[in-house]
Amino acid sequence: MLTITQALYDQIVAHARADHPDEACGVVAGPVGEGRPERFIPMLNAARSPTFYEFDSHDLLKLYREMDDRDEEPVVIYHSHTATEAHPSRTDITYANEPGAHYVLVSTADTDGVGEFQFRSFRIVEGEVTEEEVKVVEAY
Repeated sequence: MLTITQALYDQIVAHARADHPDEACGVVAGPVGEGRPERFIPMLNAARSPTFYEFDSHDLLKLYREMDDRDEEPVVIYHSHTATEAHPSRTDITYANEPGAHYVLVSTADTDGVGEFQFRSFRIVEGEVTEEEVKVVEAY
């Protein structure tokens, strides 16, 4: 299960909406070994595409060095889908290389008839995708 604060949830959704119609992407870092998302880090979609996201390699290297210096790890890796449901694509599964991370997808398309976005979390380990519950809390 992913437990995330309302503030982080709102920041991820706001980023997805702001970058629409392109896919948004980013990371929420947390203390190593704790599995608690704390620091919101929006990233630039280097692909600038409505159907694909890509972290800029220089930005990503800088981020990992910064997280290492702060004893953090990527707890949540998020991106948006702009025209499809919030479910990992084959490409998303192929590029998922953090087995300990929660992969959050936000859809900015109304694909289920219940509103303009979906917020879902998945674990992706060795190509296996498992959806998990998302618990939104006011604070940890």
